[in-house]
Amino acid sequence: MRRVTAKAADRAVLLSATLILAGKAYNVPSKAFWDGVLHDRPYLLLVTLAVAGVFGALTPFESWQGRSFVDRNVLMRRRVLSTFGKLLEMSAKIEPPLDTGDLALHVWRRRRTWRHPVHGVLKRLSTYRMSSYPATRKFAPTRGVGAVGLCWLRDREIQFDVESLAKKLDDQAKFDDHVKRNGPESVMNLSWEMFNDLKHRAALFVTPIRNSRNRFVGCISVDASHGYGALDRRELLDEMTKLGMEIRSEDFECT
Repeated sequence: MRRVTAKAADRAVLLSATLILAGKAYNVPSKAFWDGVLHDRPYLLLVTLAVAGVFGALTPFESWQGRSFVDRNVLMRRRVLSTFGKLLEMSAKIEPPLDTGDLALHVWRRRRTWRHPVHGVLKRLSTYRMSSYPATRKFAPTRGVGAVGLCWLRDREIQFDVESLAKKLDDQAKFDDHVKRNGPESVMNLSWEMFNDLKHRAALFVTPIRNSRNRFVGCISVDASHGYGALDRRELLDEMTKLGMEIRSEDFECT
């Protein structure tokens, strides 16, 4: 049960009990109705009063969900850390070795905003890396923008070797000529300024997260400053896909 569902259930029970007590107090819909309902069952009012007190003071569904959430959160963290550990094992083959905190795993979710009320944007829910450096930059791409945006647009796995591309496109003239010849998707639909700001994440891998109706609802991305060749393995995408399925089953609540 989701947190919002548990809270709604508590409120629904409390509202129902309150309406019953108010109806009896004011004889709504009629006194004869309540006399018939309570005939030989006077305890019903006491039960209703007790229910109203319990759900008003203790909110049992929400409390139960909170305890359940903590347990599920611990299990999800273990699953994420297990996946991240496997990614680190794969990255051990990269030469020169990655710096501590370089390899990063991100969880993204599609969210509607007032600026993008129809399609929405991708919001980064969490980032996992071995340190707080390098700092994660603010980035909330629309559909088709960036590697995660391309994953959303194409609704499939995306792999991007930015390092080799950045070496060729070292000024705006070369960048513009490349876009003209190969199309904007060849640079992830980024402007020169955005490409220049983000090209330090040179090895990009993204897998979609889909809901029960097989619709795109978010994605998982892994990036590093170099080492695309060493990370370009089926095992990497398999681990990301498995993690995405578990995150979807929790409706992103434990990320």
